[in-house]
Amino acid sequence: MTTLPHEAGSANSTETGTGTEITVVRDFLDALQRADIDAAMALLHPTISYQNVPFPPTVGLARVEPLFRGIERWKLGFEVEHHNIAANGPVVLTERTDVLIVGGVRGAFWVCGTFEVHDGLITVWRDRFDFVDFTLSFIRGGILQLIQTVTGRGSGSR
Repeated sequence: MTTLPHEAGSANSTETGTGTEITVVRDFLDALQRADIDAAMALLHPTISYQNVPFPPTVGLARVEPLFRGIERWKLGFEVEHHNIAANGPVVLTERTDVLIVGGVRGAFWVCGTFEVHDGLITVWRDRFDFVDFTLSFIRGGILQLIQTVTGRGSGSR
């Protein structure tokens, strides 16, 4: 396996494995980040299984797509920072920080994802994250938003 630094990720970000599967996963997450839902859905297999563990999986593009159309409908924001990504055959493992933006509140939390890519399409997407960290990220984000509102500082202040 080859390990390469990722040009767009953090300084400590690495990639290992085959390029094709990793590229599909990166392209998918990047499309979600751009809120290009059509491009993201084009990378999912019709029988996609999407799961946020420990919840049950959502199976089939017809059931998964409406979940992501909510990004457009509810004007949600999504950002991703890749820390590590590796592939072994069709399986791609990711370590990343996801940021969900609801109104002015940003919740950033650690995610480990497992993707399976077959014939250039994602057939399985399973994410694991800590619910306490997820919840606290929105509490922190809400407090920061409140401080910025009270002090009159823009979202660029941290």
